[in-house]
Amino acid sequence: MILFPAIDLKDGNCVRLIKGEMDQATVFNESPADQAKQFEDQGFEYLHIVDLNGAFAGEPVNGGAVDEILAAIKMPTQLGGGIRDLKTIEMWLEKGISRVILGTVAVKNPELVIEACKKFPGKIAVGIDAKDGFVAVEGWAEVSELSVIELAKKFENAGVAAIIYTDISRDGILAGLNMTSTVELAKAVSIPVIASGGLASIDDIHELKKPENAILEGAISGRALYDGRLDPAEALAVLKA
Repeated sequence: MILFPAIDLKDGNCVRLIKGEMDQATVFNESPADQAKQFEDQGFEYLHIVDLNGAFAGEPVNGGAVDEILAAIKMPTQLGGGIRDLKTIEMWLEKGISRVILGTVAVKNPELVIEACKKFPGKIAVGIDAKDGFVAVEGWAEVSELSVIELAKKFENAGVAAIIYTDISRDGILAGLNMTSTVELAKAVSIPVIASGGLASIDDIHELKKPENAILEGAISGRALYDGRLDPAEALAVLKA
């Protein structure tokens, strides 16, 4: 079970949003590279990065900040936001990103995901962001008519390394992970699933450790780490116990 600390990039800063609203961003660190190094020093083993501006623009925007993060740490990283073609995927992988996360393009062009998995085996994750069980795209600005499980099943045999499932309604408000929907998704497909959105405290970490939730690959934590509600050492110790 992996606990992924999250760095969300907006205008070069490390921020957290509330329910994906760009105008409700709190800046937690003006140096994302320093934040990444801090996470690594705390014992985290895999970093989750989102280019928020990129997600809305449909192309990478915070490349400079990502480069600085990669130069500062040794742990593997996964990155999403504005990645819509093979050229951009290849660019990030060549820079040292361990796996890229495809979100909007997975809904609008699932064939690209399948092609990318063939070209870059083990390097492609799919980000499924959901509102009331339906997939949201374009930086969460649009909600489609596609259900989460419908979308996930499109990639069942494609070679997707992981699905990051985010419940938008819980993201950034410390409401607790939506374990029911996340585990339901994990049971519906053979692809490893990572929980995201709402992780609030050590209670969520203990919940992840329950046998019925062991099917998950891990979870992503953002605001709870930044505002001190989740102690990194305690959380990592519980997961490793």
